[in-house]
Amino acid sequence: MPDQAIIDAVKKVCDSSKKPEFAETLELAINLKDIDLSVQANRLDAEIILPKGRGRPVKVAIFASKEMAEKAAGAADMVITQEMLTELIGNKRKMKKLADSVSFFIADMSMMPTIGRSLGPILGPRGKMPKPLPPTADPIPIIRNLKSSVKVRTRDKMTFHVAIGTRGMDPEAVAENIEEVLARITSKLARGESNIRSVFLKSTMGEAVPIPTAK
Repeated sequence: MPDQAIIDAVKKVCDSSKKPEFAETLELAINLKDIDLSVQANRLDAEIILPKGRGRPVKVAIFASKEMAEKAAGAADMVITQEMLTELIGNKRKMKKLADSVSFFIADMSMMPTIGRSLGPILGPRGKMPKPLPPTADPIPIIRNLKSSVKVRTRDKMTFHVAIGTRGMDPEAVAENIEEVLARITSKLARGESNIRSVFLKSTMGEAVPIPTAK
């Protein structure tokens, strides 16, 4: 059972504005302290699986050879073959549209050199470079995990945001997601909880509510 104080904070956020006509995203704003993010090694760059899911569809695309494409059929939202990748190369508009429409990419390892050269400048800055898969890998469980995952990436900013669900989810489920995200982030910080100044939860249209963290 998640901490009651976190459950209460989720309920307060969900009650702080009129019910919208769409499923508002619930998002954590995490403020760090006493950490030098100009040093690359101190930055966070991780994928975290939310135990209760995102509360909305998450698109996962795979760059795949024929054999890998057959394995991923029905699981991936988009299968990008070698022929399709060749068509993308040189068309920046299409590449940017693809990068913005998909949350996560995975790729047949044999295609990674081409992807790195052609799509790297677009996917890299967005934190969406594909996870490489060896030829014998089963992409289905990886795709399923990514559909419940969020990307945490700080770059050089002391404040960053993480989507942890939607307003229509059960408050206990959202609270469980929050606890998982904070636990994972804390484990990756040099001084753990001491590097976290404050955490707030906010919906798209609602007010920001502080989330209690251990000190």
